[in-house]
Amino acid sequence: MQKTLIATAFAASLALTGCMTAEQERQAAGAAIGGSLGLITAKALGANDNWTVVSTLAGAGAGVLVARNRNNNTCAYSRGDGTYYRAACP
Repeated sequence: MQKTLIATAFAASLALTGCMTAEQERQAAGAAIGGSLGLITAKALGANDNWTVVSTLAGAGAGVLVARNRNNNTCAYSRGDGTYYRAACP
C-alpha cells in the first residue's frame, strides 16, 4: 500500500513538472534551495521544532523572491531612510 502511494505521488509530481513554465521552475528551485538553507541553519543553531519550521518557510519564501527578481533583473536598493527603490541590477 505504501509503495503504491509513493509511486503515485512520484508519477503525479513528474506529470506536473511538464506543465510548469521556466519562471515557475526557477521559483520552485528557489523555494527548495531557500527552504533547505533555512532548515540547515536552524538545525546548526540548535533551534527547537517550531523555529525550525518558521526558518524553513522563511527561507523558502526568500528563495522564491530571489528567483522572481532574477527573472526581471531588478534589485532593491536602500535609500537610507528605511525605504527602498527598485532599479536594474549591476
